Amino acid sequence: MEFLGALLGIMMVNIVLSGDNAVVIALASRALPPKQQKMAILWGSAGAIGLRVILTVVAVVLLHIPYVQFFGGVLLVWIAAKLLLEDGSGENVEAAGSLWKAVKTIIIADIVMSLDNTLAIAAVAKGDYLLLGLGLALSIPLIVFGSQIIIKIMDRFPVIVYAGAGLIAWTAGEMMQGDKLMAGFAGLVPSWLLPALITAAVVAVGIWHNKHRKPQEEDVQESAAKHHMG
Repeated sequence: MEFLGALLGIMMVNIVLSGDNAVVIALASRALPPKQQKMAILWGSAGAIGLRVILTVVAVVLLHIPYVQFFGGVLLVWIAAKLLLEDGSGENVEAAGSLWKAVKTIIIADIVMSLDNTLAIAAVAKGDYLLLGLGLALSIPLIVFGSQIIIKIMDRFPVIVYAGAGLIAWTAGEMMQGDKLMAGFAGLVPSWLLPALITAAVVAVGIWHNKHRKPQEEDVQESAAKHHMG
């Protein structure tokens, strides 16, 4: 059950953090003929997946080094918060004019946008390479072939994004708690306290931010509409 739970966790983190990658793939290949579009998506995704697997394995190794685990946890807290506070970031990707330019754009953009994804998955896997391989193997096809559906589902059911951010935040707390830097606090506080506090803080900030952002967006849209009519 623990293995299955971690496997589902890796798949969830990968899917939730990869929503923008689908937008990049679509935008980079949009100027190509239909046949070349499919080739660009296939080769670009294959190259990006290969590099992502290598980066994730490197991240797993690095997280075994003392103190790197703690600061990796701090970075994961920021990643979890960013997931709830930011909108999609793929809109500025230019359409490529040739097949190989589109493939290169997809690979580079995917890797740059997947650094947070890599660290989060490595943290959830906790050094288990079988778990890591299965999680990536099962979730990557979902992203490549069902990305648009996934984006629509997450837009319709924001609770999925909050759950993903909460999982990343909890993992960050466990990483920080397990580092040698925190050894002096071992036994003084329950092991679940730091992960719980971090998770609660990240989700609370996300809820507060999104609750206050909607009225502001509506005001901007209303003023823009008035200006257009005027």
